[in-house]
Amino acid sequence: MYDGPILFQVAELLMKHGLLLINLGTPNNTDFSSVRSYLREFLTDKRVIDLPAFIRYALVYGIILPFRTKRSAHAYQSIWTELGSPLLFHSQSLAKQIQEKIGPKYKIALGMRYGKPSIESALDQLKNCESITVLPLYPQYSSAANGSSIEKVMRIISTWNLIPSIQIISDFFQNQAYVKAQSEVIKPYLQEKTHVLFSYHGIPERQITKNSCKSICSEACPALTDKLRGCYRAQCYETSRLLARELGLSASDYTTAFQSRLGKTPWIKPYTDQILNEVHAKKIEHLIIVCPSFVADCLETLEEIGVRLHQQWIALGGKELTVVPSMNTDPAWIKAILAITGIQPDIPHGSSL
Repeated sequence: MYDGPILFQVAELLMKHGLLLINLGTPNNTDFSSVRSYLREFLTDKRVIDLPAFIRYALVYGIILPFRTKRSAHAYQSIWTELGSPLLFHSQSLAKQIQEKIGPKYKIALGMRYGKPSIESALDQLKNCESITVLPLYPQYSSAANGSSIEKVMRIISTWNLIPSIQIISDFFQNQAYVKAQSEVIKPYLQEKTHVLFSYHGIPERQITKNSCKSICSEACPALTDKLRGCYRAQCYETSRLLARELGLSASDYTTAFQSRLGKTPWIKPYTDQILNEVHAKKIEHLIIVCPSFVADCLETLEEIGVRLHQQWIALGGKELTVVPSMNTDPAWIKAILAITGIQPDIPHGSSL
């Protein structure tokens, strides 16, 4: 028997659109076992340590996990809050606030590439959607972060019987909405005679030469061209230029550097901890550090920069150092995500976003 209301409800359910937000991940807790489990999943990814499997597993199980886990657990303990992992609760709050802005037409789900909530569990929430937009929350494209997350999504969706329309946003570092939102967060911290250090997550140099660049620039990357479009380092330098333009900074007002290197293989330079010496030698009194490759505060922004780099600056005799918070759930960032994804929020008559 034809049941019109039920079929209509099913059709309406299938017409929903999904937005999958992806961030890198975090341990479930700060104990040794939780951190070791997270590091194991993260570092055995072939896109993160892009070496032959037997070398990768030998490094992870023979060197990194035995010697790094305890140190990483201590670092996580120093930033953990009553709400748990900052990266997790900022990301969850972001997803919740976006959902509130856009109403029931879209379904928002959050997945972590490593750890929980997993990408698979997030996609399960979107299985009934007729279309899904995938947004890895890493502005600049790298194989280790964006590539790995996108590959995971495609592998999971490929097992579904009914595959929806998929829109993948692989990067957004040049998107004006992102540049404006990041600038809005930075502006309140700018003062006279301020020097801005843009610190990006680093990657091994070999990951650059395997893609579009056959050699590594020794200085700042030239202006971004189609030929350099796939170069992560060039994307970071372009981000700095775009932010500087938006903030009204001259070339002498800012520096670009790269943090979070692991192991002894060459990573893209200059290194943030080493560039700090050069910045201090310029007699900079007020240093501001911005991490434009991180949209949510996490271990790398709160502990590596907020604690260790701050201590290094003081030890050098530096005066004032300010770490600008990540965009987290700033209204400008939420608005930017809607612009980046093309989502039109359900705005009641007479109100504004």
